[in-house]
Amino acid sequence: MKLQVINSPFSEEQVKLLNELLPKLTVEQKIWLNGYLSAPQGAIKAVVEEAPLTIAPMTKTVTVLYGSQTGNSQGLAEKYAALLKEKDVEVTISSLASFKANNLKKTTNLLLVVSTHGEGEPPDQAIQFYDFLHSKRAPKLEHLHYSVLALGDSSYEFFCKTGKDFDEQFEKLGATRIAPRTDCDLDYDEPATQWFTAVQEVLLDSPETAISSEKGEEDTKDSKSSYSRKNPFSAEVLENLNLNGRGSNKETYHVELAIEGADFHFEPGDSIGIQPENDESLVDALITALQFDAESKVTVFEESLTLKKALQNKLEITVLSKPLLQKIGAYTVHGDFVALLKDDTAWKDYVKGHDLLDIAGDYAPFTWDAQQFVALLRKIPARLYSIASSQKANSDEVHLTIAKLSYENNGRTRLGVCSGSIAERIQVGDTLPIYVHKNPNFRLPEQEDTPIIMIGAGTGVAPYRAFLEEREELGIEGKSWLFFGDQHFVTDFLYQTDWQRWLASGTLTKMNVAFSRDTDKKVYVQHKIEENAETFYEWLEQGAVIYVCGDKKSMASDVDQALHRIIEQQGQKTAEEAKAFVNELKQQKRYQRDVY
Repeated sequence: MKLQVINSPFSEEQVKLLNELLPKLTVEQKIWLNGYLSAPQGAIKAVVEEAPLTIAPMTKTVTVLYGSQTGNSQGLAEKYAALLKEKDVEVTISSLASFKANNLKKTTNLLLVVSTHGEGEPPDQAIQFYDFLHSKRAPKLEHLHYSVLALGDSSYEFFCKTGKDFDEQFEKLGATRIAPRTDCDLDYDEPATQWFTAVQEVLLDSPETAISSEKGEEDTKDSKSSYSRKNPFSAEVLENLNLNGRGSNKETYHVELAIEGADFHFEPGDSIGIQPENDESLVDALITALQFDAESKVTVFEESLTLKKALQNKLEITVLSKPLLQKIGAYTVHGDFVALLKDDTAWKDYVKGHDLLDIAGDYAPFTWDAQQFVALLRKIPARLYSIASSQKANSDEVHLTIAKLSYENNGRTRLGVCSGSIAERIQVGDTLPIYVHKNPNFRLPEQEDTPIIMIGAGTGVAPYRAFLEEREELGIEGKSWLFFGDQHFVTDFLYQTDWQRWLASGTLTKMNVAFSRDTDKKVYVQHKIEENAETFYEWLEQGAVIYVCGDKKSMASDVDQALHRIIEQQGQKTAEEAKAFVNELKQQKRYQRDVY
């Protein structure tokens, strides 16, 4: 409503000025002005005569949320929140699991750092908030200013889908972007830094006041150690032992690494990242197939080196993705390759089990030179392996459990980049470049005597060895129950003597095993869980925390379905009530998953 001149103490010109100003004032500014004008006249006169009126800038408030499965998003969110606090920004930081969705109505500035899990799915801790935001209950958010940093892996079809979904939904609900969404691949440091710089320039109103995010510690860096993902520690191999017996279909290696001098600090549930190299014979074959000179110089990540060293030490050559195929398409007119790109089913089938050597053989010739070729490729991603030991029990060592990936395709044996090296080339006395990767979403309970239920198949049992070694070292007497599955009892019972020793001492209370190839009808861990449904539910009622580690698509999915059925049947709940119960377990960190 406009001011009227009639019966007003203001002149027409003053009314005009007031009518121009008042609609532009925020609620906070109006409140401040009202208080200022309500002060005693003498006080106002004294202030005005002493100095011109100056209004202190209002404190910026920012909410930083994260949705993280393995800890990367949480690490970045915590780093950026700390940097903003250094500039007197009032920051609230929270996981999506802990954030009350209704608080969106009170939030003005929101930064969201979120990863995408599996085939385009939100992380476990983000599911409930994701569902709320996409439901009819989601509020209008015209008052909200936001920006999304999305983490993902471009080798998956639905790259950064969770971040994209959040970004689009905020916009649909009326929110305004502070800065455009940034989608990060596995090597996320540089694009994440650029995103944060853009966000700061808007939030802090001036490019000059923006803070360098390089100042904060890298999220994969241990707080006490100078070693990190960018600067790995060279750890000597103390032991490299195949755990599987003679005649097994598998090779699973127990690897012990010396970490004295690294100043690493890790907890059960954390992982070790290994920076691997490509197999030299595969690199040589690829260079020959592409008819390049192995000693020709190329520039990779601002470093000049030979083509062979670039392909062996720096660049990924074993994983194909849709983005990579599209880049390759610019350098070939091969009819079959063009058809492959256009057919969704065809390219998805092709990328499974094939690599760049297959591309070179199947779709030559190409018009690229060596520099153009390497410019298409991303860095070799580090491989993460769950730590299988307690630092409290083994202060100068870290143990890993690594399964060799090996298969035949097109008459050629294919090996996992890191696991193949561990199995076939790494000897005791060699060194591996490693760093600690924190995973705050897979942790022993804060209340030490809380019952725990551990579920895993194959190498998924690794973190539970760390859990029980830690509990043994600390003398914790809480109940523990392990469900373990593999193929054969005789050849594949990983760490059998450890479990038996802990059962005898009481560190491990119960254990159920499922060896799928030892019976006519295949039996898996989810079957053993359902066989013990009544006791399983009793442990849940006693406050037990459930852990699941291993393959996401089959084992973890089947276990999740079994958990829902047990809660329905034993708790006499509907399917919807069971789903809500499971979501509540996740919110309370009583259902934690480290799945891949």
